[in-house]
Amino acid sequence: MKNQKDVIDFENSIGAWLGRTVKMTDYFLQEAFQSEKIDVNKEQMVVLKKLHDQDGMSQNELACLTYRDKSSMARLLSKMESKNYVLRRQSEKDKRSNKVFLTVQGRAVFKELIPVVKNVLLTIENGIGHSEKQSLIEILKKVQLNFKKQTNY
Repeated sequence: MKNQKDVIDFENSIGAWLGRTVKMTDYFLQEAFQSEKIDVNKEQMVVLKKLHDQDGMSQNELACLTYRDKSSMARLLSKMESKNYVLRRQSEKDKRSNKVFLTVQGRAVFKELIPVVKNVLLTIENGIGHSEKQSLIEILKKVQLNFKKQTNY
């Protein structure tokens, strides 16, 4: 017989539902990119968006903003450089730091992504009212704050 301490109610936990939803969102995004023949993944899309908003960010800033460690960010940027989406340049102020810039190709790919991502967001939010959306966002902010209290994010 199972001890009550050993039982985890995944079906009624926020974590399980968040995990499933994230996996479904990732899958749906990747399928949408592939169907439009756009050669990016979700992580690359996020970097393109961050650089679109603020070009010339440091590699470390990008790692922090995307919750990646430095080595995985370096690998991601190398892959994006090989696709000619980004360019890294050594910082003039701090030679140990790289600044990351969108290339013309990177800007073009980001523009291709906009209608695809908007369509995915419409799918996600279909049937969800404005007040429900705002409530969900507030709840998710609380979840993130709970993690921040436990870590260095």
